[in-house]
Amino acid sequence: MNSTEIFDTWYEANNYYLLTALDRLSGILKTYSANLESDSSVDDSYSNTSQPFLKDIDVEMPASSALAQICLRFNLSEFETSILLLCIGVELDAVFSDLCAEVHGVDNQRHPTFGLALRALPNPHWSGFAPDGALRQWNLIKLGSGSTLTNTPIYIDERILHYLVGVQTTDPSLTGLIDLPQNTHHLIPSYQDLADKIKALWHLNLSQDGPPIVQLCGSEIEDKIDITQVVCHSFERRVSLLSCDRIPLNPKDLTSFTRRLERECILEHRALLLNCDDTDLSDPEQRAALNQLIEDFNGFTIVTTRSPIQGLKRQMIRFDIPKPDPQEQFITWQTSVAELKAQLNGQGTLIPDSDQLSQDLQALTSQFYLSTSTIRSACTAAMGQLTTQSTSSFKQALWESCRVQARPSLDELAERIESKLSWDDLVLPPLQKGILEDISAHVRQKATVYENWGFAAKNRRGLGITALFSGPSGTGKTLAAGVLANELNLDLYKIELSSVVSKYIGETEKNLQRIFDAAESGGTILLFDEADSIFGKRSEVNDSKDRNANLEVSYLLQRMESYSGLAILTTNLQSNLDSAFMRRLRFVTQFSFPDAAHRAKIWQRIFPPNTPKQGLDFEKLAQLNTPGGNIRIIALNSAFMAADAGESVQMKHILRATQTEYEKLGKSLTSVEVAGWI
Repeated sequence: MNSTEIFDTWYEANNYYLLTALDRLSGILKTYSANLESDSSVDDSYSNTSQPFLKDIDVEMPASSALAQICLRFNLSEFETSILLLCIGVELDAVFSDLCAEVHGVDNQRHPTFGLALRALPNPHWSGFAPDGALRQWNLIKLGSGSTLTNTPIYIDERILHYLVGVQTTDPSLTGLIDLPQNTHHLIPSYQDLADKIKALWHLNLSQDGPPIVQLCGSEIEDKIDITQVVCHSFERRVSLLSCDRIPLNPKDLTSFTRRLERECILEHRALLLNCDDTDLSDPEQRAALNQLIEDFNGFTIVTTRSPIQGLKRQMIRFDIPKPDPQEQFITWQTSVAELKAQLNGQGTLIPDSDQLSQDLQALTSQFYLSTSTIRSACTAAMGQLTTQSTSSFKQALWESCRVQARPSLDELAERIESKLSWDDLVLPPLQKGILEDISAHVRQKATVYENWGFAAKNRRGLGITALFSGPSGTGKTLAAGVLANELNLDLYKIELSSVVSKYIGETEKNLQRIFDAAESGGTILLFDEADSIFGKRSEVNDSKDRNANLEVSYLLQRMESYSGLAILTTNLQSNLDSAFMRRLRFVTQFSFPDAAHRAKIWQRIFPPNTPKQGLDFEKLAQLNTPGGNIRIIALNSAFMAADAGESVQMKHILRATQTEYEKLGKSLTSVEVAGWI
């Protein structure tokens, strides 16, 4: 008996095992060929005996050989194993082609066939060739062309060939399948609880076809991936991710794809994570393909969606994945910052002491409603700013990172307005300006009042800050929103409600849901323009249109009440708004037409400091009976006229720009308004 072979690596040991197995198989074929030539039978040959010819290959390996793993995972018989070896032998060693020709008795028939296998290999059985047998069911081998089944050449599948020789690869037909690296993140308590429930479910319901399919519903794919990896790790399985939009739509292609996908998961001992978060499941073709794959695929499977999938014949257990609560977000911030500090390698002094850090993180938690994965991404982005010292403070670096992380989903739905305006740029009566300062205070102190003082402990609904800015066009409603955004260091997004409203039933609610869902991550001020187009008074229900309009208002009222951020609505006609909606507003302020004194202040501040000016009389300019929005347009146009003439901005330029603006508005410029200008 040979002594045990010892190798330094699994790869070397696997090659020794495979070559030894091939050598023994070639011995069987040589014996059979010799018997054919001598027309005799040899009793001690391996052929047609009950002795497993791979039984005593003695090699010390850190893990089973690839051949042994395939035999185990696909439950191959010794006969099926020898067929697989025969096919790989032809690929690796020319002697097998010669032996096939000898056994066939035809020189040009140099590939294995089922007929050859039945005659020459150990313990043959016809079921080894059946379509539902392991070799063909799992595409371990493929058929060539032949006049009969037993004379048809057989070949090893390329993916299986690579696997047996120890080369790590993925089936080239499974485009879009991604093997995820092992997760190293600890789950927050609520997510760990969900993971434990899924593990318990799978342990109790393991079957031959695998555990029940689990559906994770939520907005953050990264968090769902983290939960999936923790669950699958307990079953000693890594995770392969497949986006649902990579599923073939053609039924024939889908059947082959599903079988190969299942084979890949069996081969690599993996679980499948189907990511449907960004797939349009309202498309009947896409939905049908997804449903068919879920119905046919057997194995450890988790499906991620934003909203539940229904209507499947196969049972799918749903778990909702909410964003972490404020305390869990705060803990995630602390953990991520600790990891960040360790990575700064001596530059950790940029991170404040524990007391100040706690205050900074509490402010971030209050303002930004982020997932655990987004918090980690924000910390990573902040690290880049800190190491290059491109920001003045640690809190500022994190704050800016949070704003950037929260933007992408909303950038597609609304217009982001950049604002550098300050309180000094805002010309309003003391009462209106005071209300704006109150709004700013409410946003800044959310953490103190809601969390530290306990206002959010019993009910988190209705904690959003909602304000209505009403008044004629051009009186500064959008400008005031820009001032708030700049002072609070938040992004301002403008939503044209008139473009959101749809004549199709249910579409308005869907449009609004997308906007609010995208804005929930915080760091955002929502500015709904022309609010009266949807928030108008609810009418008596006389037909389906009235009923639908009232449903739209009711839905929006509910979302406004539950929205956690700052939402500002503008309207030219406050009297048109529904009273039920008005009761849910925290702030209402009227932007009135500016009087002469306020118009003079607007003129004084409308030109940037670098603009050359000559002989401007702001008191006379204040005679112009127009709101701030039109004043800005006139000032801008006059600046272009002066620049083109190579002059400073003068009263004559403003007069000409005013005439142009009034012509556009269809108004008549009176002599009183421009008296003494020139």
